[in-house]
Amino acid sequence: MLKRVNRVALIGTGFVGSSYAFALLNQGVTEELVLIDINKEKSEGDAMDLNHGLPFAPSRTKIWFGDYSDCKDADLVVLTAGANQKPGETRLDLVEKNTAIFKGIVGSIMSSGFDGIILVATNPVDILTYAVWKFSGLPKERVIGSGTILDTARFRYLLGDYFDVDTRNVHAYIIGEHGDTELPVYSHADIAGTSISEWTKNKVGFNQSDLNDIFLNVRDAAYHIINRKGATYYGIAMGLVRVTKAILGNENSVLTVSAYLDGQYGQNDIYIGVPAVVNRNGIREVVELDLNKEEQEKFAHSVSVLKQTMEPVLKHLE
Repeated sequence: MLKRVNRVALIGTGFVGSSYAFALLNQGVTEELVLIDINKEKSEGDAMDLNHGLPFAPSRTKIWFGDYSDCKDADLVVLTAGANQKPGETRLDLVEKNTAIFKGIVGSIMSSGFDGIILVATNPVDILTYAVWKFSGLPKERVIGSGTILDTARFRYLLGDYFDVDTRNVHAYIIGEHGDTELPVYSHADIAGTSISEWTKNKVGFNQSDLNDIFLNVRDAAYHIINRKGATYYGIAMGLVRVTKAILGNENSVLTVSAYLDGQYGQNDIYIGVPAVVNRNGIREVVELDLNKEEQEKFAHSVSVLKQTMEPVLKHLE
């Protein structure tokens, strides 16, 4: 008898979705990948194109264009569908538009008999993850948003670049809304176990404003990229593959995903970017960082902005 294989269902094959599928194939993360999109021609073309790369892939992956019935046996559904952020538009501007789209999508996923984990990447990701949780009826641990994984990656890249250290040896987090109210946790940022404040003492020509500039470049990165090429997709696609690996590989990896808070950080009934332990069951636990007073205030502000923005959406969730 054949053993059970991992199946990922990708819903939405736009810039982010197709980049995710390409990165997934290149890293050989799953045995099956089904592409689902309202634009059938595009998804069929993507499936053909990806299959033609299989001779160069690290492992065999079965890839096909399908429909919502294929979600029934999926271990993970990745949601990248929805309206894109336009130049001059914030992630929060997309909220009502994409909540309405997601109500139908999640209904179709769940009616297939799906009983796995849903990973949400569409913006505004924190609010849409909350909406997916409500629409799906799944346990909160099995609905995860991409949160601040990309912001954290950008932060680590820029810190590594600034101190001339491999970005993989930088341990630092961006938490909060994936958007304008996110914040850097400098109080817990380190390189190879040595705090950032210690590293700055040996940095020739260091100015405190440099660290603030690094954060501003992280926070505003999407706007800069959108103005130059219309959309961001490579970084987030690789971040989604990282979360996929943590789930399918039962890794217990700590990633800054959008997780449901139920008292952690003094907050309730909100999905927001925080470090969390991710494994085959979804979110095993939220990691509570001991924030300093300024960080606590900024995090509380981020929560309040998200909750305020969610108010007009709540009517869709009933």
